[in-house]
Amino acid sequence: MKHLFTLLLIVSLSLQLNAQKQLNPKDSIAIFYDQLFVALKKEYLHKNNINWTQVENETKQNLVAYPSFKSSLKEITELFNHIGATHSKVYLKNEAYGATVNIPSKENRGDQWNAKYAAKPSFETKVLDGKYAYVLIPPINFEDISSENIHRIAQPLYDQIAEIKAQHNIEGWIIDLRINTGGNVYPMLLALYDLLGDNDVWGGLNVDKKQVDKVKLANGKYLNNGKKVSYINPKGKPIDQAKVVIITGIMTASSGEVTALAFKGRANTTFIGEKTMGMTTGNFLRVLPFDYKLILSITYDCDRNGNYYEQIVPDMIISKQDNFDNLLLDKNIQEAIKFITEK
Repeated sequence: MKHLFTLLLIVSLSLQLNAQKQLNPKDSIAIFYDQLFVALKKEYLHKNNINWTQVENETKQNLVAYPSFKSSLKEITELFNHIGATHSKVYLKNEAYGATVNIPSKENRGDQWNAKYAAKPSFETKVLDGKYAYVLIPPINFEDISSENIHRIAQPLYDQIAEIKAQHNIEGWIIDLRINTGGNVYPMLLALYDLLGDNDVWGGLNVDKKQVDKVKLANGKYLNNGKKVSYINPKGKPIDQAKVVIITGIMTASSGEVTALAFKGRANTTFIGEKTMGMTTGNFLRVLPFDYKLILSITYDCDRNGNYYEQIVPDMIISKQDNFDNLLLDKNIQEAIKFITEK
């Protein structure tokens, strides 16, 4: 039955793609944008603040000028800019279309950050000076969000942390999110289960800032409104009272910000670094015609206590004093160690 479903899915996608090829550009554009507007008007976080009749009419007038379906996708940027959907995007494989986002300049990011990010670092764990645990969480991106695939990705990340917990006498933990520009938050938080413990960790608010979603970790499970999304197999007891320092930067965004705010309200925790980018909306996947996907902002992100943060602002601001080559010379790490060693 599973193979039959897979075959039917492949056939369905092939039919969609062939159907688009057989349609003339005008019809393809109309079909695609009609469905895009259906999704926006139904679920976009700020849908009630938009004059949809005006926006649709203007968009349709603009679309007349495009000679092909592919070229018409450039209009998505204009549309998303107009409605303020700065954290939403439409994509297909390596194509992505969204609002214009003001990304900090290369100079403002700093040489050390630029070099580290360019190296495409993986999830890193190490012990500094024999007693301080360091965890670097980079962007984690993947399309298969089935429970088993999330588990497959999250478990080895969690195991790295559990191994340090079991084998070293750690005085405190440093979670580095400076390189984390976004991705999928599930494995990030599951990897940090021991430090977060069996607690509510974050949630979603509607446009009136009323909580509508609650995410909890419990016995290694990631629960969204009580429904299991995925899990890790825990090893030993959680250490959710251990001292933790969260380091953020100006490029920390989206799921990187959610990972940071999951520690808001946690005891023995402080935040060091730069304020984050401000992509703090809950995004959900929707399917559009011709196999395109829509990542749509539907909620505001909030911490375990229902508090919303437009940006995560550290308790101690440190800017462009990174040293990823020698972490003990990194000003953020130095201040983190001071916090950990304070009685």
